[in-house]
Amino acid sequence: MKLAGRTAIITGASLGLGAAIADTFAAEGAALMVCARNPAELEAQRAKLAAAHPTARVVTYRADVAEKEDVDSLFAAAASAFGKLDILVNNAGVYGPMGSIETIQWDEWVQAIAINLNGLVYCCRKAVEVFKPQRYGKIINLSGGGATNPLPGISAYAASKAAVVRFTETLALEVKEFGIDVNAIAPGALATRLTDQLVAAGPDRVGASLHDRMSKLAKEGGTPLSVGASLCAYLASAESDGVTGRLIAAQWDPWPFSDHVKSDIDTSDIYTLRRIVPGDRGKPWDKR
Repeated sequence: MKLAGRTAIITGASLGLGAAIADTFAAEGAALMVCARNPAELEAQRAKLAAAHPTARVVTYRADVAEKEDVDSLFAAAASAFGKLDILVNNAGVYGPMGSIETIQWDEWVQAIAINLNGLVYCCRKAVEVFKPQRYGKIINLSGGGATNPLPGISAYAASKAAVVRFTETLALEVKEFGIDVNAIAPGALATRLTDQLVAAGPDRVGASLHDRMSKLAKEGGTPLSVGASLCAYLASAESDGVTGRLIAAQWDPWPFSDHVKSDIDTSDIYTLRRIVPGDRGKPWDKR
């Protein structure tokens, strides 16, 4: 049980990947504060976790990460329940409005950024306040394909997820000396409620290419939720100590990493967002 004795906050933990992460963490021995916006879904998740892991300690808390006061109360509740905090998993997220930038509802675009980026950053801020004095902590941010590929029709999602990765890299450097590891993960193409939303939006709003991919994913199934959840458990455990500031693909990257690979990662720009220049693609028109 690689998370025995550790405590974690998991946002967006009532459904989908968040629920799978909570299940994996409970199986690995962690005490959990699971939060989401919907109280009924949270209670259903608590009941499932209690049935599957009767000895696990699970506390639910209704919170909207886009609301500063909710996040403050969430961390206060975790401190009261557990007396300490070791892990933060920022899973809460939305696709936001779907359509071209000039046609979507602007307030919905701003709200998606508030949830996917601002809420995540503020949760990290609260966690760092706890982790710095104890000189240890794990922050895991959910990113995904939106960080590395343009996604016409869901621009708020794409922009916020790219920003999450660069924030992850930046925060990792800020807190490295305090023994705090900060990473982002790409869990793979998931067949979840968010996928259904993209399919329902139709090709006119999200583009034919993306709609075709998501329709196929919805029919055939995507990457198992357990793959991303297992990566989160690895990054939350002592086994991954020293791996920080990276975007790691759950389905494709060769984790868990050996000590030799950890060293190579730490001294390189592997698993980071970087600009591609002509020379990287064998083109002769670089200005030198």
